Amino acid sequence: MTIRAVVWGENIHERTNEVVASIYPEGMHATIAKALNTDKAISASTATLEQPEHGLPQSRLAETDVLVWWGHKDHGAVADEVVERVARRVWQGMGLIVLHSGHFSKIFKRLMGTPCTLKWREAGERERLWVTSPNHPIAEGVGEFFELENEEMYGEQFAVPEPLETVFISWFQGGEVFRSGLTYRRGAGNVFYFRPGHETYPTYHDATVQKVLRNAVKWAHNPQGSKPAILDAPNVPVEKALEPIEERGAKLHAHGEAGFR
Repeated sequence: MTIRAVVWGENIHERTNEVVASIYPEGMHATIAKALNTDKAISASTATLEQPEHGLPQSRLAETDVLVWWGHKDHGAVADEVVERVARRVWQGMGLIVLHSGHFSKIFKRLMGTPCTLKWREAGERERLWVTSPNHPIAEGVGEFFELENEEMYGEQFAVPEPLETVFISWFQGGEVFRSGLTYRRGAGNVFYFRPGHETYPTYHDATVQKVLRNAVKWAHNPQGSKPAILDAPNVPVEKALEPIEERGAKLHAHGEAGFR
């Protein structure tokens, strides 16, 4: 079954910065989607900030297996309603891949519950990404390491929760290191943060980066489908208890009444 992916892009720098526009004339989101679509197992489309509901109405998210997210200049413009909508879908089982400066996106901070801060420097440094989990599906076919000749530096401390797995660690020419590929599970959804992708460099044209993104979409996909019941908090009546019990004491809630949230 084809994995239905949506690549969400802020699509501001591509329209306002000549350097970015020359590298990604159709937008970074389009370049990423095109790379994903070279794999017959993936069907990728795009959505952008300026579209109604940021291109992510409930009906579309309901049919999305994996959402790929890139943002930078205007995280604050993303409507809180859409952020909560995406979070609910992740909890239900939709995969989420957050790229580069998306570490400051509302959705990533919402799911991490931490500031997601880091050190940075924009100097076109060489980045060497070491594979620290060589048997991980996201690193399949990558080798021991790969390099990007020009990238923005991100450095530790990266204020995120301890991940399930660290797939990549980066070294930069200036000496800093950074955990560049982190996996999480939130509810029933798989989440992957992947560091490379500064907009003034051709990172998303790189063949290895594109391979990692395809691998990540396949890893993040939940073949078991959506688990909407994860959002329920049912009030289980006494008569439906697994073992016979006697109801005792005062009650705050009436039979069948929903609890407070």
